[in-house]
Amino acid sequence: MSRVVHPDETRCEMTWIVMPGDLNALGTVFGGQVCSWIDICGAVAAQRFTRTHVVTAAMDQLVFKAAIRRGNVAVLQAMVNWAGNTSMEVGVRVEEEDPLTGKRIRTSTAYLTFVSVDADRKPVSTPELLPRNPHQQRRWREAEQRRTDRLAHRERIVAERSTS
Repeated sequence: MSRVVHPDETRCEMTWIVMPGDLNALGTVFGGQVCSWIDICGAVAAQRFTRTHVVTAAMDQLVFKAAIRRGNVAVLQAMVNWAGNTSMEVGVRVEEEDPLTGKRIRTSTAYLTFVSVDADRKPVSTPELLPRNPHQQRRWREAEQRRTDRLAHRERIVAERSTS
């Protein structure tokens, strides 16, 4: 019998004080740095779910809505939304927090696909992910739709290449 995990058991929150080395020429956090933080936070959530090593297979729908400024705090929150046989989707939300007021604004969101692997980096089965509430069930349904769209997009590209 496989292990059952609830999405809230996978939750990860990470914070960083934005320092000068994190900044781009405009004085806000470099987008590549945000991508790195997203990947790390997502991987922790994925590992909490699988209790295995995980590898990043894709980062989808990375949206930058606002910049994070020097001296403020970057807050990342990740949770597993959906799981298949060996892969899973993790949603990551990024916020900027003003350390003097505590006010937070959403700056970025992304969805990542991770694959559970063994020590030889071969895919291994994931546990069962069991959403407990309507919010988690909605996240599951939306993740399934993103997966369906991703696979259909891949099939269209392959089909177009074979006719070119």
